[in-house]
Amino acid sequence: MNAIVLSAGQGRRLLPLTERDPKCLLEVDGPRTVLELQLRALARCGIRHATVVLGFGADRVERFLAGTRIPGLRVDTLFNPFFASSDNLATCWLARGAMTADFVLLNGDTLFEDRVLQKLLESPPAPITVTIDHKDGYDDDDMKVSVDASGRLLAIGKRLPPESVGGESIGMLCFRGTGVKWFRDELEKVIRTPEGLRAWYLSVVNEMAARIPIATASIDGLWWREIDSPEDLEGVRASFVSPSQESARRSRA
Repeated sequence: MNAIVLSAGQGRRLLPLTERDPKCLLEVDGPRTVLELQLRALARCGIRHATVVLGFGADRVERFLAGTRIPGLRVDTLFNPFFASSDNLATCWLARGAMTADFVLLNGDTLFEDRVLQKLLESPPAPITVTIDHKDGYDDDDMKVSVDASGRLLAIGKRLPPESVGGESIGMLCFRGTGVKWFRDELEKVIRTPEGLRAWYLSVVNEMAARIPIATASIDGLWWREIDSPEDLEGVRASFVSPSQESARRSRA
């Protein structure tokens, strides 16, 4: 199993912290950065090859990776020259050459304890599996999902009707077997449209869900965080220093 990490964005909502360094280089656990924690978690869960797609601050990230050894994990990088004018579907499409075998796709701002990824990898094999969590209420920024009683994904997006929402995507998916080619082919088709550069890769998954079975893996009760704002960053940092956050501590190397 390989991994693709989408880390091309700057993280403008975190300015001025991301004025020079991209979001993935923010320190969250002492001197440990978002990207380092992600890569160490991937390695501990048995991933042996990760492709990190870069954009803003690519040179800085490459220098960081050159000086950061992750035992058991080979890390390659790709560069998205359109990072300032495109959204994450284009970043995904640029990594299509790495989509030749089963892989995990991970947003570059998602932190998680090891058991989150383990639960995804141990889920019943399916061409495409979306990792989801549940909470009492969802806001406009949440990538919401609708699922049926069996856990099949029906729809995914930020603007689903409230009555249809059954969880949220955490920004971690697994592609196996035929799902790898299906996803790669859909990316190729959408990137050729006028809207392609500004599309989200999850919009492709949403369209595919209407035609093929897409599974979900629920991670209720497990620790993960997405870093979009200064408040998110402060909360993540607090998780690593608070003795009450046992799950967060388990995500450390």
